[in-house]
Amino acid sequence: MEEQVKEALELVRPSLQAHGGDVTVIEVAENEGEVYVELQGACQGCKGALMTLKMGIERILKEKVPGVQEVIAVNM
Repeated sequence: MEEQVKEALELVRPSLQAHGGDVTVIEVAENEGEVYVELQGACQGCKGALMTLKMGIERILKEKVPGVQEVIAVNM
């Protein structure tokens, strides 16, 4: 599952990087369906970070990776 998560993140990475941000996978808790990420660059502390996390990153991962239930930012 972790490799699928990393591949799916490549779909949203260009958008994040265009705004000076990025995302790194910290842990994939496959049994719980949780993906822990760290938002980087301009994404840290951005007012839109939660929306980016839930409506962008989490939505794509749920669509592309079976079993993903939630994406959690460790630095929010």
